[in-house]
Amino acid sequence: MLQRQVDETVSFIRSMTKVQPEIGVVLGSGLGALGEMTEEAVIIPYEEIPHFAVSTAPGHKGRLIIGRLAGRTVMCMQGRFHFYEGYTMQQVTYPVRVMKALGLGTLILTNSSGGIDSDFAAGDLMLITDHINFMGINPLVGPNEEAFGARFSDMSRPYSRELAQTARVAAGDLHIPLREGVYVACSGPSFETPAEIKMFRTLGADAVGMSTVPEAIVANHCLMKVLAISCVTNLASGILDVPLTGEEVIEAANQAGKKFSALLAEIINRI
Repeated sequence: MLQRQVDETVSFIRSMTKVQPEIGVVLGSGLGALGEMTEEAVIIPYEEIPHFAVSTAPGHKGRLIIGRLAGRTVMCMQGRFHFYEGYTMQQVTYPVRVMKALGLGTLILTNSSGGIDSDFAAGDLMLITDHINFMGINPLVGPNEEAFGARFSDMSRPYSRELAQTARVAAGDLHIPLREGVYVACSGPSFETPAEIKMFRTLGADAVGMSTVPEAIVANHCLMKVLAISCVTNLASGILDVPLTGEEVIEAANQAGKKFSALLAEIINRI
């Protein structure tokens, strides 16, 4: 069933463009500006793509953009699908399967997150070096699709060391500070409690969010190289004695958008 659906989606996308994408990019909350930099772009709303879900989260435009960026051909998702929107994990990670079937070998994931490390500040960019899946479910649960990967997927190196080093060098050349750390994913949509953040800090997490980990797991299952960078939009619950809002997250991401887009473009150019 999944293979048939993916084949139908791939056939539709190929009917819309003759361009062969090299790199997949998923843009998180408030981080869609990079998509506007794409040249010679073919733009497809998600609702027109067979078997795609529709983004309902604020700050997600819900468009697939295929074109030229920083000298490379990219497939850029302006907005992702979240488990908290009521979608299944298969729907959340479906675009990753499609990218793999289209021949893409590299996936760049981005998100907005809350900083658990008290040294972080709003607007900081964090290279994700590892993650903790606290969503209560794994996207590979269910019948295994042998066409995509083995039943048991190795996760000892979920994020490519080679791509991480490329990101470090690109950030250094652009004089953009790039922090590094472990990202913990929760299902959402409520923000975490101070006690939960205290627990995550004890577990070794540096930032928390509601996405990215499912896509990273499926990309590893497909044997894709993964790079993930998070924009810290606020300090997590309990670190500062102030309530958290979704509007705050999007506003902070928008403010960091120019810096974030410049870094991603430079990384794409160097891959």
